[in-house]
Amino acid sequence: MNDSREIDSIMEEICADPRVQEMKRYIQHGRVTTYEHCCRVTGLSLKIDRRLRLHSDLPTLVRGAMLHDFYLYDWHSEDNGEHNWHGYIHAERARRNAEKYLGADKKVQQVIYSHMWPLNLTRIPRSREAWIVCLADKYVSLKETLLER
Repeated sequence: MNDSREIDSIMEEICADPRVQEMKRYIQHGRVTTYEHCCRVTGLSLKIDRRLRLHSDLPTLVRGAMLHDFYLYDWHSEDNGEHNWHGYIHAERARRNAEKYLGADKKVQQVIYSHMWPLNLTRIPRSREAWIVCLADKYVSLKETLLER
């Protein structure tokens, strides 16, 4: 299977899950949904991998990028204050959801768990795929926050 077909197949599998579709209900940054944000991070992660010829494990890269914010709640809503800690807690929630609902393996879980480095100082990306997603997320988040309000 060529890379493009493999990527399409993985994306179809992930996006077919109704819980992944639920990400369309939550706003991530500005007016951008969590689903759209994850799609953008996935696209940029793939571009970084190709341009820099990093030869990442594509299934790990795509799954980790698409599920890095698979936390399934509205972090903007007023509640008991739990979501005030969103930047620190959502990666673990997304990791657990990816494992529970989509059977994410340890490599994908590590990509998800470490994507908020350096905010979470001890969660250092430990693979090429994790570094790519971490960097792509920072770029996409900054762009969405500054330009899409």
